[in-house]
Amino acid sequence: MITRFLWAVSTHARACLILGLLAGLLLPGLAGMLVVWLPQMVALLLTTTALRIGHRAAVGAMRDLRWGLGAVVVLQVMVPLSLLGLLVLADLQMTPAALAIVLACAAPAITGSVNLALIMRLDAGRMMQILVLGTAAFPLTVLPVLFFLPQLGPADQVILSALKLLAVIAVATAAGFALRVWLFPEPTEAQTKALDGLSVLAFCVIVVGLMAGLNPALRSDAWVVAQWALLAFAISYLMQLFTLLILRRSALRGVAGPLAIGAGNRNIAIFLVALPPEVLAPLMIFIGCWQLPMYLTPMLLPQLYKWALDND
Repeated sequence: MITRFLWAVSTHARACLILGLLAGLLLPGLAGMLVVWLPQMVALLLTTTALRIGHRAAVGAMRDLRWGLGAVVVLQVMVPLSLLGLLVLADLQMTPAALAIVLACAAPAITGSVNLALIMRLDAGRMMQILVLGTAAFPLTVLPVLFFLPQLGPADQVILSALKLLAVIAVATAAGFALRVWLFPEPTEAQTKALDGLSVLAFCVIVVGLMAGLNPALRSDAWVVAQWALLAFAISYLMQLFTLLILRRSALRGVAGPLAIGAGNRNIAIFLVALPPEVLAPLMIFIGCWQLPMYLTPMLLPQLYKWALDND
């Protein structure tokens, strides 16, 4: 019974993601209950994802480190600082929208990025490498951004948050890999499909809690929410589009898909611990809206990825 249910979830993964978004919007009571469990759900999601892909798919050769580090520097340092420079030229650097843009582009990939790669039939092992490497490098890559955005608060708070996240990723991923070796050393096709369903299910549940603040915001000022949502879609999808366009004919074509997923789906919530209360409030609405383009990527962008990666 459970196996068949997980098969159904795997088969209808995109529909399940939409149901998760709708639950977050339409069931504020449930969303509010899940908010307090978000750290535990993130860890469980990572463990489930690591269980699905296994350590063999995630461990890269040393040559991967070269392109990986370069990609992290570009995505988490050069892109946000370049955008900040443009915002300064336009005298918009102190606006909440500017802060959202820079932070979204300075953060590492979301912990659910591997799930997105699985759903879109991209290389989940490469995606796991990008996630871990980007998060590990984040305490260093964030320093230039902090220097030019002093309103973020003390640097040590942001770095401590990054180190905590890295520790959670390391422990949860190791647990998932250990369970894979113990329970499914050589999984059958049916077991792999069930693990796909389990991974999708965990991904769908966590979004309900992440969107807890969106329902009240919609009731109080729907137009403000619409503006934040438009900004979130623009950042996420333009980052994915530009990454695919730049890499599709380059030496990094083989990892263009995972890098595009990582570029457009960032863990902006890692910054919240360091933001002053007056800055935190509007960004909470943005973080709720930020889930929309990320969870809708498998529904709205598969043709873009197919065009970019299947054609020379």
